[in-house]
Amino acid sequence: MVLMPARFMGKRIVVKFGGALITKKDEQSVAHTDIISNLCSVVKSITEEGIQVIIVHGAGSFGHLKAKHWRLNEGYLPDYEQSDEECLSQLDAVEHVRNDMLKLNSIVLSQLIDVGLNPISHPPHEWASNLGPEFNGTLERFASEDVNTVHVSFGDVVDVDDERKFGILSGDDIVARLSIELKGVESLVFAMGGVDGLLKVPPHLATVDDLIEDWSPEVAYEGVHQTDIDVTGGIGLKMTRGYLVATNGVSVHLINGEYPERILDFVRGKTWRGTTILP
Repeated sequence: MVLMPARFMGKRIVVKFGGALITKKDEQSVAHTDIISNLCSVVKSITEEGIQVIIVHGAGSFGHLKAKHWRLNEGYLPDYEQSDEECLSQLDAVEHVRNDMLKLNSIVLSQLIDVGLNPISHPPHEWASNLGPEFNGTLERFASEDVNTVHVSFGDVVDVDDERKFGILSGDDIVARLSIELKGVESLVFAMGGVDGLLKVPPHLATVDDLIEDWSPEVAYEGVHQTDIDVTGGIGLKMTRGYLVATNGVSVHLINGEYPERILDFVRGKTWRGTTILP
């Protein structure tokens, strides 16, 4: 018997695969393929509920290390003299980071195909420009209604319309616009690496009792922002953009992506462990 794909029910969920979750963030361009595979299996299960999934993934070691070395988050620096074995200039580094992101993206796409889905990639440097949650770029490309189609984008180096020439558009900015502007999005899930959600104490000191289950801006939290390699704002940016989305009527949640079945439990209305951002 041939199983027919689920019918699109008008509901969408945006899922952010964190860069620290899907890559070894301190080792250049190494992906956690087992974690990506498990996440994609859960995405398949969500689509079987008639819900369309849109994925945005972070860069991790495929982007941040080289971007940090070349200070790409600061834009074009005409007096910046640097070199490495692959690049002679910032402009060289821009192209290398874009290509590295396409390599990571291809791994995600391949895993989605393996579970029977139809992924469509949207590299931001091809359709977006400028930075922040009001970056330029139409989102119509994400609006198809085939539940088996999974649109995929990612944090990337994009063109900037001023003297900076380029900059890093964070995946957190992309998920914010998608969640707020795209019709039918009911939830945004940040799939995180190594933590169950937002914590009261630094992760290496945390016990099961230190999870913040419900968060609003007046609640203090601790998180790891790897300033030595991160170039997009870390957990602080995630919470700011998540709160922006929540205040626009979309539910926002932080869930440990190393246990992706928790995402499925959330979608199915079962008990799950993680953090909810309150509007």
